[in-house]
Amino acid sequence: MKIQLSDHFDYKKLFRFTLPSIVMMIFTSIYGVVDGFFVSNFVGKTPFAAVNFIMPVLMILGGIGFMFGTGGGALIAKTLGEGKREKANGIFSLLVYSAAALGVLLAVLGIAFMREIAAFLGAEGQMLADCVLYGRIVLLALPFFILQFAFQSFFVTAEKPGLGLASTLASGITNIVLDALFMAVLGFGLAGAAAATALSQVVGGVFPLVYFSMPNKSILRLGKTSFDGKSLVATCINGSSELMSNISMSIVSMLYNVQLNSYAGEDGIAAYGVLMYVNLVFIAVFIGYSVGVAPVVGYHYGAGDKGELKNLRKKSLCIILVSSAVMFALALLLSRPLAGIFVGYDKALCDMTVHAFSIYSFSFLFAGVAIFGSSFFTALNNGLVSALISFLRTLVFQVLAVLIFPLIWELDGIWFSIVAAEVMALTVTAAFLRGMKNKYGY
Repeated sequence: MKIQLSDHFDYKKLFRFTLPSIVMMIFTSIYGVVDGFFVSNFVGKTPFAAVNFIMPVLMILGGIGFMFGTGGGALIAKTLGEGKREKANGIFSLLVYSAAALGVLLAVLGIAFMREIAAFLGAEGQMLADCVLYGRIVLLALPFFILQFAFQSFFVTAEKPGLGLASTLASGITNIVLDALFMAVLGFGLAGAAAATALSQVVGGVFPLVYFSMPNKSILRLGKTSFDGKSLVATCINGSSELMSNISMSIVSMLYNVQLNSYAGEDGIAAYGVLMYVNLVFIAVFIGYSVGVAPVVGYHYGAGDKGELKNLRKKSLCIILVSSAVMFALALLLSRPLAGIFVGYDKALCDMTVHAFSIYSFSFLFAGVAIFGSSFFTALNNGLVSALISFLRTLVFQVLAVLIFPLIWELDGIWFSIVAAEVMALTVTAAFLRGMKNKYGY
């Protein structure tokens, strides 16, 4: 039975509708993890550190896609809820074309200044050369990377979350197969890892373009459009929280790398890289659910159905809290096996990573509420509150913690900082959810 945005959602229907988005985000994270696994085990520790060092820059640029997808998806869903389907398709087409054009521009600039960017961040010697090599190859596919991220939300808005999952699976399988071929079989080294990633992003961007450009059974289709500055600005403002989240996380990752390089050297950066790979997979559950439920919230907000908004808020928070407890338990139980997969060849590094896990795991108890809260306000087209939650969670709280805590607890202070930041973010999110409930009627 087809699930529509206009339906009433019980727990079963929520799980069915959001599951493709959750799996999609998990799989997106997993194939990034596989990339790191092959680089670490088949190329070496220094290239692995270089990939983790330059990856935040690439994610900042790719985060443009999240901005268009989440901000635009919420606007499109609200417009559909108001019964304006033709206008919704015009906005959809405009956003896709704009995202692609911006991707081309950013790719050209990024490739041209990659060496200067890596050097500014502190890379030098062989790590600098590796950062430039990996970054420039991956940036060749940046327009498709941005579109891939944007379409993850647009597929859900189009009531086709299963196709979004299929697109991500196709991209992920391409990356995994090519990683194995280019590095394990052909020995292309770091360049092979970058090429595998770039080609997988092309697959992830082209598949949705072809689907939405042809006659299809979804409620959205690419076609002619006209410039709509108001919708474009509204999308960017509303999606700024997700963009801010990506930019902030990337900036914080750079700061973590600087701090870790000071307190633990290259091993510290490598250990943090392992934590980030695992974090991506675990946090993907929260992000995937939030992406999946956001168009539903946006539709009912546009339709003025306050009863369903209240239902979605209550059920979603219950799902997030239960998932948080499961994530915490899994992180503790799997810390050594996961560390061994990436850095088992170096006992000291592996032990450092396991110890970091024992502290970092507590962050999963608190992260889900803030992630959902930010996405919830995006779906309500309140970009200001959404951006504020993301800004505080991913930048302000983490920067303060990672600068102050190491002065007290040294290396352990770096691992503790993310936990403290998530606790503060949960507190702020709870305050906003409570304070805005009368305004939106949820």
